[in-house]
Amino acid sequence: MVKLGKISWKTHLLKPLSWTPIIKGKQKNSCWVQLSGHEGSLISNGKGSVLKRYSQCEAECLLQLQLDILRSFVPKYQGEKMLDGERYLKMQDLLCNFKSPSVMDCKIGQRTYSESEVIADSSENFRKDLYLKMISTSPNVPTEREHREKGVSKLRYLQWRDTISSTAEFGFRIEAIKLPSESTRRDFQHTRKWDEIINHCKLFIQGRKIIAQNYLLRLLKLRTILEVSDFFAKHEFIGSSLLFVHDESGYANIWLIDFAKVTSPSPLTIKFV
Repeated sequence: MVKLGKISWKTHLLKPLSWTPIIKGKQKNSCWVQLSGHEGSLISNGKGSVLKRYSQCEAECLLQLQLDILRSFVPKYQGEKMLDGERYLKMQDLLCNFKSPSVMDCKIGQRTYSESEVIADSSENFRKDLYLKMISTSPNVPTEREHREKGVSKLRYLQWRDTISSTAEFGFRIEAIKLPSESTRRDFQHTRKWDEIINHCKLFIQGRKIIAQNYLLRLLKLRTILEVSDFFAKHEFIGSSLLFVHDESGYANIWLIDFAKVTSPSPLTIKFV
C-alpha cells in the first residue's frame, strides 16, 4: 500500500502576507520579494510565481507530475532560477488568485518520516534534545530507561510524534490554519480525535456550506485521479500536504504540495481495488 506522509509550505504560505524587498548586491532592482520572516526560503514576484529553495528530488517530482494526470492538483513547475547566488525552483503561486484567503495545511500519511531519516540513527543512540521535546508535552511517555538516560532514539521520537496527533490513526493531521486578519494557528500537535478534527474544519470554513461542498467535490475528483495516476502508483509520499484554500467569494481549491521526500520504491507498483 502506498504510504503518504511530512514538509512545509505552512511556514511560507500560512504567514500573513507582508513583503520585504530583496536588497542584496545585483538583485537590488529585482522584482522578486521575500516573504517577511522567511528570508531565503520562499520568494514571490507578486505576479503568480514563487521561488522555493532548490531540492533535486522535488524538481524531478514536479517535472514528472507535469506529465501525469495529477498535474491539475500540483503547482505548475516553471523551471529553475538563480537569484543572488542561490538556486531556486520556480513554480506557481497558489494563493495569487485569492483575495484574503483562508488556508489550511494538512499533512498526509500514517507516517511523516522517511526510513532514510532514521536508518543511520541507531536505536541505542539516545538523544537528549528529542527527550526534552517529548517530556515538554508528555512527561509520562518515556520509559524508565529513557528517563534514566535522559534521551530517546530518533525512531522512537518520530513514532511517538505521529501517535499523539491524528496521523497514525486517520492518515492525516492538521498542521496549520490561517484565517484572514488572524494569526496562524499551529497548535494541533495533540489533535487526534475525530470530533476535534471536525470542529477545526467547521471553524476553518466558518460554517459556509458552499465552501464545504466545493472542497468535497475537489477531494472526490482527487481520489478518482489518484486511483489512475501512474506517478502516485509508483511513489511513496512522505512529507507531502494537501493545501486547502478558499476566500469570501466561495471559490475553494485543494492542491497536493511538498515533494522533497517523495521517493519511488521500484519496482513496486500500487494497484487500487
